[in-house]
Amino acid sequence: MEENLMTTRRTIAPDELDTLNLADPRLHAESDLSAVWRHLREHEPVHWNPATDSAPGFWAVTRHADVTAVYRDSTRFTSEGGNVLETLLAGGDSAAGRMLAITDGPRHAALRRILLSAFSPRALEPIVASVRRTVERLLRDAIDKGSCDFAADVAAGIPLGAICDLLGVPDADRAHVLSLTSSALGSHDADSTAADAWIAKSEILLYFAGLARDRREGGHADVIALLAGSEVEGLPLDDDEIMLNCYSLILGGDETARLSMVGAALALLEHPDQWQALRNGDAGIDTAVEEILRWTTPALHSGRTATTDTEVGGRAIRTGDIVTVWNASANQDERIFEAPERLLLNRTPNKHVTFAYGPHFCLGAYLARAEIGAVLAGLRDQVAAMEQTGPAGPVYSNFLSGLGSLPLMLKGA
Repeated sequence: MEENLMTTRRTIAPDELDTLNLADPRLHAESDLSAVWRHLREHEPVHWNPATDSAPGFWAVTRHADVTAVYRDSTRFTSEGGNVLETLLAGGDSAAGRMLAITDGPRHAALRRILLSAFSPRALEPIVASVRRTVERLLRDAIDKGSCDFAADVAAGIPLGAICDLLGVPDADRAHVLSLTSSALGSHDADSTAADAWIAKSEILLYFAGLARDRREGGHADVIALLAGSEVEGLPLDDDEIMLNCYSLILGGDETARLSMVGAALALLEHPDQWQALRNGDAGIDTAVEEILRWTTPALHSGRTATTDTEVGGRAIRTGDIVTVWNASANQDERIFEAPERLLLNRTPNKHVTFAYGPHFCLGAYLARAEIGAVLAGLRDQVAAMEQTGPAGPVYSNFLSGLGSLPLMLKGA
């Protein structure tokens, strides 16, 4: 099976560290960095990634304890300069202070409070029931066909459908929205450009600007209508703020859950003992979901800007420095996880940081867990055997990690 897998994923040795640029999408798509992360956690837990001709340098924080400390402290480490390398290295994000993910302080708390009502377990009950039906149907179709691209034919239809239900996106528009979200944060093509991503982002924003205007008319019961009818700090949200938060929700709610689902199928394929543990009940769905989230870590990093001279892990950080926290490393930290290099679907406790930590803990965590759980339960109950039928293809991104394609043959139980 190993020769089938994507790609030649080259293992990067720690002695190559000085030649690496952690902002390079190819590095993450085509390389195995586990030895580098291990070396950094042990010897240089707060590492300086030097400037290039086109971008400033930044700090890379790799230990779990330091990562959670940065996540927790939005006073010293603000999201308002951007929260991913792409915007941080470009000098900031114009949506700061208006989009939940890149807003801090009282405004962040007020905006989050509004949205939490739409993401509570009770509010999500009908969405989760729909997710389970969708998973059952997509797996049945894949089994009947005999072969599928698990990424495109199964996983792609699940989280996007749920978030589009929440946002009230018409069925006819959903395939278009999916193609845009795939291009906005990463690409299946190593040669895609920043301009391609920018065009996709602009199209998503324009699309939701139109929906926001329509929803002001009333008569809708979705998240866009909720935002349109809410006030923050005594003022109604304008169309731009609604548009930006819809954009944030659809990117956050689609890409990461989808990549975890594809990663789950590959993990079960590559670890038959864990596949068996899931099928015979030795590993429950709830613990399996948490381990898949840790194992796949679909969001490689998050970024902040230091607001004051401070320190992390004993290193001096200056005001204005870009500080990136690497979930991909923290989720493998030997100080927190016993045998982190092993997939253990009954692992407990499991203090992964896949959903971040602190004030910006993922708003959609409950929904993502329900979606991944539905896929794992569907595979357990409906699939007797899986076989990879062709090379898998990685996503090219310095933010997202996972597979954009995974050809499989599924045999019904």
